Amino acid sequence: MDTQTPPAVALRRVVKEFRSGGVFRAVDGIDLDIRQGEIVALLGPNGAGKTTTLDMVLGLTRPTDGDVAVFGQAPRAAVRAGRVSAVLQSGGLLRDLTVRETITLIASTFAAPLSVDEAIERAGLGRIAGRRVSKCSGGEQQRLRFALALLPDPDLLILDEPTAGMDVSARHEFWGTMREDARAGRTVIFATHYLEEADAFAQRIVMMAGGRVIADGTTAEIRATGTGRRVTAYVDPAAQDAAVARLREAGADVEADAGRLLARTADSDAIARLLLNELGAHDLEIAAGSLDDAFQALTGAHRPGNTPAPMGAVR
Repeated sequence: MDTQTPPAVALRRVVKEFRSGGVFRAVDGIDLDIRQGEIVALLGPNGAGKTTTLDMVLGLTRPTDGDVAVFGQAPRAAVRAGRVSAVLQSGGLLRDLTVRETITLIASTFAAPLSVDEAIERAGLGRIAGRRVSKCSGGEQQRLRFALALLPDPDLLILDEPTAGMDVSARHEFWGTMREDARAGRTVIFATHYLEEADAFAQRIVMMAGGRVIADGTTAEIRATGTGRRVTAYVDPAAQDAAVARLREAGADVEADAGRLLARTADSDAIARLLLNELGAHDLEIAAGSLDDAFQALTGAHRPGNTPAPMGAVR
């Protein structure tokens, strides 16, 4: 990257506190750069500070301390210039207007917007363009918000739970559109509780817990940091308990069922040798740990009582 080109987003020692019968620190001293053209997933459990961070990037709220810059500008200035747009979990839509009328109305507020027809096509709204917003499902309303976000043709697109309420087919179409936008050079930051979306789409994952960044890297790096690798093999069910004990003695985290062993370990080669040479295992496979595993491992220590978050709480 050109050293003279500012990051798409730069956060420096950012703190955000809320006061209501006390002080709650939602964001606790974040330092983060997101380069232009990156596709970044923001992950974390409820209360991690993700939405508050995105709100500061959008200029919807100001940090209590620290600095936030978007393309080298104050967030609100970047938004006013049409360089930043967002698809949020909720937002006011005029229920009595049709989808097309809504897009046409919002397009009229921009100096040089995307055409209404192109916004409708890219958001996959062609079949329901004449439908009233009040008759649209939650997923269809999310696609309408996406169309509205595309109107200024922004350089940075921020997505907070963008596919909430969409069915599997609509989610697939949505991410197909986002891939096209990313190939065209648009910077994309998205928060999601669908970890498979982060796994499939993000170039980089920033994981938050307790208002802080606890991991930052590619999907492969996050998996390795959180879980090491998975080694799967089979032994005689009668020898299962002894095999589990030996694997745990070697430092692996082991699950077993009917002779199938699943060992999570940082040293997959050593565990594989142990399984094959000492324990008589067969059908051995080695794979990277899943993003689900990494999420549980990395965020678990930051939850009350060190209890890992259930996946339904990933927001």
